[in-house]
Amino acid sequence: MADTEYYELLEIERTADDKTIKSSYRRLAMICHPDKNPGCKDSEARFKAISEAYDCLKDPQKRAAYDRFGKAAFQQGGPGGGRGGADMGGFSDIFDNIFGEFMGGQRGGRGGPARGADLRYDMEITLEEAFHGKPTEIHVDVAALCDTCDGTGSRAGTAARTCSTCAGHGKVRAQQGFFVVERTCPTCHGAGQMIADPCPACNGEGRVDKAKTLSVNVPAGVDEGTRIRLTGEGEAGARGGPAGDLYIFIHVARHGLFEREGNTLFARCPVSFTTASLGGTIEVPGLDGQRHSIRIPAGIQSGKQLRQRGAGMPVLNGRGTGDMVVQIDVETPTKLSARQKELLEEFRATETGAECPQSEGFFSRIKGMFASD
Repeated sequence: MADTEYYELLEIERTADDKTIKSSYRRLAMICHPDKNPGCKDSEARFKAISEAYDCLKDPQKRAAYDRFGKAAFQQGGPGGGRGGADMGGFSDIFDNIFGEFMGGQRGGRGGPARGADLRYDMEITLEEAFHGKPTEIHVDVAALCDTCDGTGSRAGTAARTCSTCAGHGKVRAQQGFFVVERTCPTCHGAGQMIADPCPACNGEGRVDKAKTLSVNVPAGVDEGTRIRLTGEGEAGARGGPAGDLYIFIHVARHGLFEREGNTLFARCPVSFTTASLGGTIEVPGLDGQRHSIRIPAGIQSGKQLRQRGAGMPVLNGRGTGDMVVQIDVETPTKLSARQKELLEEFRATETGAECPQSEGFFSRIKGMFASD
């Protein structure tokens, strides 16, 4: 069984996603767990084998190494394997910092329990909620500290033993020509210790899946993609390691009237051609609950933008607010009474061309083009 391929052990395809890998491991672990098969050496050996396979494939870096090199990636003398050689000093710490991070998180230190994974939660809110802010609650499923073993991973009354592969350092080294490569110990996965008698509740992981309800305060002024960090609310670290963080990503739903650009709100407002010609006032409801009066100057053209200072979005974690910008769309009437048509005909009869200088200028240029022919 030691030579069996990891994907075959977990009965999954090589293209399986994280959810499929985890689900298959849990199903198989329940079947062949030593507590359910007391005295069966084959079940014990298979449980250890699938646990080894899961520990590798659930970690993106380990899985990538395994897909490229197979089990040789984790054997002494293989790519990145083995002990001995010169001290790498700060280079190993640099690699840990680079590859152990996700949205600001970092794995546990040398020879210590690994830090739990950071988690992502996507929250959709309305533009009104983004304007005012929103205290709310979210429900998440996370790997939390096992209450049965208090996160140690060992059965009650037992204790972990020092890993024989890395002598408790959590790291192993390999000499490759002039280079020395240091990596996380493949046996204890950086913990420096091995669980001799696993906790039956968490199978030695020191954590179990739990549902959490968390309070979140969405501040006023948040925008699409704003990230809220809840420190320590991510996955618990394996075997007592520190918990990761939970990152909430904000998504603002499309609004029926306003479009947002930074702290500025944009709205398109149709006005009648008579209001555009004679001038007037329109009212636009703001997100602040007030009705903002916008003065329309006489003779305004379609596309003209009018700015209402201080009627936009509040500045996130700051003072002041942005502006509201109203773009005017002059609407031509499509249904006219007989009297209205008569009045417009009278108006057309009195036109001199000076009323609409752009039209007059345009058609004058056209006449000049034809005259040149």
